[in-house]
Amino acid sequence: MISQIRGLVTHFNENELVVEVSGIAYEVFIPTAVMKSLNVKLKKDTEISLMTYHYYQTDPSKSIPILIGFTNKVEREFFEKFITVSGVGPKAALRALAMPIPDIAQAIDSADLSFLKSLPGIGEQRAKEIIAKLQGKMGKFGLIRRTAEPSAATPLGSQEVREEALEVLIQLQYKKEEARQMIEKAFQRRPDLSSAEEILNEVYKQKRMSAS
Repeated sequence: MISQIRGLVTHFNENELVVEVSGIAYEVFIPTAVMKSLNVKLKKDTEISLMTYHYYQTDPSKSIPILIGFTNKVEREFFEKFITVSGVGPKAALRALAMPIPDIAQAIDSADLSFLKSLPGIGEQRAKEIIAKLQGKMGKFGLIRRTAEPSAATPLGSQEVREEALEVLIQLQYKKEEARQMIEKAFQRRPDLSSAEEILNEVYKQKRMSAS
């Protein structure tokens, strides 16, 4: 069982990191709530240490090992409690934890159905089951300190996603300087671009427009 991983970040996107440890690259899925706190300091080729929840996703013909990452043991413990609710497995919990964990903990303790129903994949019946199972057990998690949100004027990881998009364009046989210009034009049209995928989609739209 893999309970912790430490290594260099070689790739990251909205809910996933690739961490290289002694030449082996591990794919680690990250809940949105956790990724928001990581993004403040997340850069390519920097060292990171994550507590992990390790499980096997089983399909009829195979069993796939999955790692879900957290910045500390308390976040992982919250996740482990969350999946004790009937019908909430690791995959569903990974998707559902889209808001800050202390906010979710407070919503559970105060029986805030509206808040819980706003979480991805959580309907009214599931929200009621979460409250019934976990209410009164959230004190520790409600005390988790929130990481300061980055300024809206500086898009999250903008330099890193630019470099990621640049690498893809170079792999697609575009010259480096040409690719950089394409990326800059994409940001001139859409300053809010926040991922390599969004940048590449915008570049593709520009090429289609220029060809028409």
